Amino acid sequence: MKNLFGLTLPELEAELSDLPKFRAKQIAEWIYQRGANSFDAMTNLSKNLRAELNQRYEISKPRQIKIQNSADKLTTKFLLGFSDGAAVETVLMRHDYGNSVCISTQVGCNMGCKFCASTLNGLARNLTAAEMLGEIIFVNDFLREKSGKVDTVVIMGTGEPLTNFDNLLAMLKILHEDYTLGLSYRKITISTCGIVPAIYRLIDEKIPVTLSISLHAPNDILRSELMPINSAFPLDEVLKAGEDFAQVTGRRVTYEYILIGGVNDTEEHARQLAKILAGQLCNVNLIPINPVDERNFKRPTHNAIQKFFHFLNTHGINATIRKEFGAGIDAACGQLRNSWINR
Repeated sequence: MKNLFGLTLPELEAELSDLPKFRAKQIAEWIYQRGANSFDAMTNLSKNLRAELNQRYEISKPRQIKIQNSADKLTTKFLLGFSDGAAVETVLMRHDYGNSVCISTQVGCNMGCKFCASTLNGLARNLTAAEMLGEIIFVNDFLREKSGKVDTVVIMGTGEPLTNFDNLLAMLKILHEDYTLGLSYRKITISTCGIVPAIYRLIDEKIPVTLSISLHAPNDILRSELMPINSAFPLDEVLKAGEDFAQVTGRRVTYEYILIGGVNDTEEHARQLAKILAGQLCNVNLIPINPVDERNFKRPTHNAIQKFFHFLNTHGINATIRKEFGAGIDAACGQLRNSWINR
């Protein structure tokens, strides 16, 4: 039975070519905007048509395997499952400016970053455009029951988005359509380890998303130790791609920097970081590490965090310290999925 979830409006019109065109638009709105999980809910379709559609098609979305809520109720982490048994993490964060959902783009990850839980079990497969969209629609349906909605999307969960480029782009385009969530590209952030050729592909698409690049070290030696991808795309190439993205799109690039105690959190590291970013249209997002049991890294001291932050801001680099969400609920990306796999 064919799944209609994830189809664009033109694809729905082609699939339902025996029906009047307006029916495809009605069905799309029920699926993407009104939380329909079966045709029985579509009350502006006749009973006979609903029965016929139920015989021909299904509406298959991700299913909830597990849910965790933070003590402050600001963060909800979902473990969502797909029809083949794969599962990914999706996170809802409630900010004062609205609801943000952080989605995964792959089942597992093969980037091999030494501090990350997502890569512990390697890469199983890419997510399809429909599966990524399904994460967002799942959370939007969840929020609708509480009179809320998804306001922003952060593509920063498990996986490297830019190595799943075609599916990612297809998802972004359908998410932008008025028959789904009609989400502005400016409300979408894409995070990457620095896949340079794909950054240029993103530039060529001319869609004004926010680009977030993971640096986590201010020199090639340390970055290669922490992030094996640096051997393929060293810092100078990554920074040039970030600079070109900012120049072409006019969008400020965010450089993510995980602070790891005793590894990359000294004033000398801050000095090197300020030097390589001088003159760029960018900001730095400092992220104190969420320690992972399987990794031997420690959180930096409060004093080290504040000194690093202060140094950047007094040396021409706009820096922020990421507000921490999800304490106590397997906060690091990949931890919930890994604990589920291990059990």
